[in-house]
Amino acid sequence: MKISVIGSGYVGLVTGVGFVKVGNEVIFVDIDGRKIQMINQATPPIYEEGLEELMRKFRGRYYATNDFKEAVLNSDVTFICVGTPSKGDGSIDLTYIKEASKEIGKALEEKDAFHVVVVKSTVLPGTTEGVVKPILEEYSGKKAFEDFGLAMNPEFLREGIALRDFLNPDRIVIGAQDERTKQVLEKLYEPINAPKLIVDIKTAEMIKYASNAFLATKISFANEIGNICKKLGIDSWKVFEGVGLDHRISPHFFKSGIGFGGSCFPKDVKALISKAKEIGEEPLILEAVIEVNERQPLKLIELLKKYVPELKEQTVGVLGLAFKPNTDDIREARAIIIVKKLLEEGAKVIAYDPKAMENFKLLFPQIEYTDSAQEVLEKTDVILIVTEWPEFEKLDYSGKIVIDGRRIRSAEKTARIYEGACW
Repeated sequence: MKISVIGSGYVGLVTGVGFVKVGNEVIFVDIDGRKIQMINQATPPIYEEGLEELMRKFRGRYYATNDFKEAVLNSDVTFICVGTPSKGDGSIDLTYIKEASKEIGKALEEKDAFHVVVVKSTVLPGTTEGVVKPILEEYSGKKAFEDFGLAMNPEFLREGIALRDFLNPDRIVIGAQDERTKQVLEKLYEPINAPKLIVDIKTAEMIKYASNAFLATKISFANEIGNICKKLGIDSWKVFEGVGLDHRISPHFFKSGIGFGGSCFPKDVKALISKAKEIGEEPLILEAVIEVNERQPLKLIELLKKYVPELKEQTVGVLGLAFKPNTDDIREARAIIIVKKLLEEGAKVIAYDPKAMENFKLLFPQIEYTDSAQEVLEKTDVILIVTEWPEFEKLDYSGKIVIDGRRIRSAEKTARIYEGACW
């Protein structure tokens, strides 16, 4: 099948390359000339495990352009994978969704064949039918579900292992109304072996938000219990090892620490809170999830001050800047909150991350960056561990004060003074 993908960020690029891997041809559409050039050179503009290898292997089965019309007219299905960032009040910004819908609609006006438009961007229930559909119809002069197909197909990709998740998902959710669209998407996903749930469009939108909100809740719950355990002298990881053995609960996402970041959980929970309030509901649990998460990274600074009460002019090493390992993404990274607080306290910061330093430099050009984690240890005796990169397990932290937000066992064993965030 011929597919066009609007937006070539984490979701769009992984989705497109994943579809190429299972036998399709893909046209990427982006407004960023640098991204277009890099994709056409088989060089991923983001870091994601296995992505570069697949792009090189299947070069010739995909290309990138800034021409919406060319992409839509030369494909059977168009996936909208543009960003839906948060506004200041937590609600989602649909600017990119609206722009993409407008350009797709213009292209559909010139197309006679039945074409399916699929929203893969994360949007609140009612957005596909209430925002995307009217724009497509206005600019195409055609009717959804009759002249062209419209569907919602949420993504459940975890950065760092997103390609693996695309090719081996827990489930595929398709929100569709007309039979032709359902058939097209069933055929497209046929090569991927996973449970396929076909629901209405609003339900598909809500499944995505409910999934992310639950996982975020699980993390904040683990951290709240972890904070209690810390004061009682209990290892919260052992607690959750026991709790997680209950098949009704499962051990996943029960690692207490300094909270969640990334492009999904914070944004999606805030958007759901905003939507709930808009319709007259009071989302008490969801608000608490965000409150716990925003406080949690500062636990590292509190613990550090037990041993270094005055941070002014103190050199502090920060290991890990990405919001999680195996990605260069720093969106909502816990390191941002921690480094900002250290600078406010007058500390000098030396930082290292295997993939995310270039992105972090855009926010904090004033701090020092090193070429290795070992160099951070050589330059300071005070270390904060913020991201659980595997290479941090290979270090010897002897003689150091280590405040650990992610449970790096080698630090726990070798540091002169060691404190864990919740253990």
